[in-house]
Amino acid sequence: MIGERWGVTDAEVARRYPCDEYVPQPALQAWRGVTVRARPEDVWPWVAQIRLAPYSYDWIDNLGRRSPRTLLGLPDPAPGEQFSTAATRPVGRTHSVEKDVQLTGTIAGVTITYALLPTADATRLIMKLAAPSRPLARVVAPLLSVGDLIMARRQLLNIKHLAEQSVRAH
Repeated sequence: MIGERWGVTDAEVARRYPCDEYVPQPALQAWRGVTVRARPEDVWPWVAQIRLAPYSYDWIDNLGRRSPRTLLGLPDPAPGEQFSTAATRPVGRTHSVEKDVQLTGTIAGVTITYALLPTADATRLIMKLAAPSRPLARVVAPLLSVGDLIMARRQLLNIKHLAEQSVRAH
């Protein structure tokens, strides 16, 4: 499917993610990934901060309000809390959290895992989406995949930039 993969390896696609537990038979799966030149513990606060802002194209999904460019010292997210923010409103629900490892939640029926995979000198930040089978899901899945690719790519690149910038500043 067009837009199904961006920036990920075959091995990253083949592995299991926490979202797989919540959507065992998905109509849509999509993977996005970036290499962040920072340790997982330096990337994690930015991933955890997506509950405040989308970090993608703010003029589209945050009503023009800029996503924070500094860390706000938030406590780690917890299951049951809001997962993210869109159009300045809380959206979704957090399902599972492993500090410095993964954050999983659901927005509008799509379950998303952000996984932080350490490498020798960096962190692979992988986002996997899984949408359950529903009426028309297979018809709209290609459109959702391409649209998400555009927004998720920007989100991951912004988080990469902010995490790397934070590390350089210290």
